[in-house]
Amino acid sequence: MAFRPILRQRAFAPAVAAVTGAAVVLSSPRILHAEEPLEDSALNRKPIYDDTPLDITAPTPTKPAAPETPTTTTPYRPTPTDRLAVQIGHARMALYHASTRAEDSVNNALTETLRLEHSFTSTVRSLAPSKESGERLFPGALNVLIGTLAGSILTRNRGIILRASVPAAIGLGAAYTFLPVTMKNVGDLAWTYEEKYPVLADAHLRTRERVTQFLETGKAHSQMGVGMLQDKVGETRDKMENWVKKGN
Repeated sequence: MAFRPILRQRAFAPAVAAVTGAAVVLSSPRILHAEEPLEDSALNRKPIYDDTPLDITAPTPTKPAAPETPTTTTPYRPTPTDRLAVQIGHARMALYHASTRAEDSVNNALTETLRLEHSFTSTVRSLAPSKESGERLFPGALNVLIGTLAGSILTRNRGIILRASVPAAIGLGAAYTFLPVTMKNVGDLAWTYEEKYPVLADAHLRTRERVTQFLETGKAHSQMGVGMLQDKVGETRDKMENWVKKGN
């Protein structure tokens, strides 16, 4: 029987707690709403068919604070790594410039070599006689060589002046005889080089004039000698005819 009051108190405890909670809620002065307050919805909400703009002021952007400048600046001192990097940069630039100059030198040398080769081949090609002239180099050059050797053989026991001049003169004469077009081309080429040096060109002109005068004089003397020989032959023939007539 002693446990019955305790069991009754435990049975009525939940009911008392429920009644107490309901009294606290009903007696509270704050009104609880399931939705947001009317004044907030009226200000922030806008009907979808309303054209009046919302009067909502955008917040003004705030400027970021300026960084504080240090009052005292400490001088920068390069580290050994920085100095080494600068020296390596100078060495690389010097190596680059040296390689560039070497490449330019090689290119210029190749260009000059190609230019000289082209000039030499074009010059040699210009000395050859044309097909229309009918002149051939091989038999003509062989005749010139034979004439030069003959002059050398003729003057082998003579003085050094004759041994040097006679073969050259005979070879030059044979060249003008057997290769006239080629020698004319050679003379024109030599004259183009001589024009660059006025002293040499003047000497060449005077020498050619003397040689021409000598040849003309020799030609005149030879013609005169031929005429005298013909006169002598004519006189001798007349005398022989007269002697034969007298004998008969």
